[in-house]
Amino acid sequence: MALGRALFLLLVLHLGVTGARAAEIPVPPGEALAEAIAQAAPGDTLRLASGIHRGSVVVDKPGLTLAGEPGTVIDGLSQGMAVRVTAAGVVLRGLTVRGSGLSLIDKHSGIFLDRGAHGAVVEETVLQENLIGIYLEGPRDVTVRHVTIDGLRRLRRPERGPAISIWNAPGARILDSDIAGGRDGVFSVSSRADIIRGNRFRDLRFAVHFMYTNDSEVADNVSVGNNVGYVMMYSDRLRLTGNVSDHDRDQGLLFNFANDSAISGNVVRGAEKCVFIYNANKNRFRDNWFEDCRLGVHFTAGSERNAISGNAFVANRTQVMYVGTRYLDWAVEGRGNYWSDNAAFDLDGDGIADAPYRPNDIIDQVVWRAPAAKLLMNSPAVQVVRWAQRQFPAIHPGGVVDSAPLMTPLRPPALARLEGGQ
Repeated sequence: MALGRALFLLLVLHLGVTGARAAEIPVPPGEALAEAIAQAAPGDTLRLASGIHRGSVVVDKPGLTLAGEPGTVIDGLSQGMAVRVTAAGVVLRGLTVRGSGLSLIDKHSGIFLDRGAHGAVVEETVLQENLIGIYLEGPRDVTVRHVTIDGLRRLRRPERGPAISIWNAPGARILDSDIAGGRDGVFSVSSRADIIRGNRFRDLRFAVHFMYTNDSEVADNVSVGNNVGYVMMYSDRLRLTGNVSDHDRDQGLLFNFANDSAISGNVVRGAEKCVFIYNANKNRFRDNWFEDCRLGVHFTAGSERNAISGNAFVANRTQVMYVGTRYLDWAVEGRGNYWSDNAAFDLDGDGIADAPYRPNDIIDQVVWRAPAAKLLMNSPAVQVVRWAQRQFPAIHPGGVVDSAPLMTPLRPPALARLEGGQ
């Protein structure tokens, strides 16, 4: 018991000494920042005054906080990383960081979080005119929240770096930020347990791009006018919920070798393809809203054991494109999907149409394989073939069938946010 009290008193004394050492240090504009970091003790707070501070600095003191006043700018002068963090527990708050170098090979960034920067926090910060906005190279449990990133727009998009680049940084959290003008919004490679939530993406190639990033979450984000919204590649056990893709050009959601994931409550509107599923298996697409795309779903390359139910396919020019001979039933436990072009009846009033729905037929598959066949679409021969398929369903060559189509669509909460302009 005496030993326990002694250890407790020793801990209290240690905390008191550590707390006594922590200090707030004012830093004037100019070239004083590097010296202030060198003189600071772990846990100190550097209060950066309004004005331009010379960047290309290394933050190597654990627990150090760099806090800016309104108008505080750290300028990297186009050399390397404007701010490089190598110690754990560092906080960067209330800053504008600009002017990184221009070498992608050397990972020149506005803020570079090295593999020792575990638990770093970047918040309420603006990043402008950096090749890469924020680079996470190996630190664990980093939080980036309430930041605004605008990329280096004077470069062509393929020459820019990502707004936020993540490499092997498990537990990274990218939250409630406004991201524009880079190559990709968030580009994550070889990571896990990351969370990308509540962000807005625009003027990018891809809003969120995962490669070999497992057990991660992408939720409640908005992608507007990018080439592609959410690109999930070679990644497993993902959760995509409540995201919006509004008039992204090519695809809203893209899954390539992405497996065993849950995709629910998302809204895609106005893309070339709402969803592109390529060799992606055992995924669960549930209660999503796909509207006004040239293709609702393009489903190809041996994608197997995907469960697709409760989704709304609304006013797409072609609801489903599936070129294959297997029969795929897009209903799960007696619940299918809503199809806006399904002229159905529900005589028993159970909310399920009385007849199955087939989004494609033999003629559709012929046209996909030989586009020149479109010239014959209004010919009597084509109309006879389609009439025969309706009368004799057994002659269908395989494809998608919804055995329990819904009579009314389920509107996910993300749709209300989109229609409300949020």
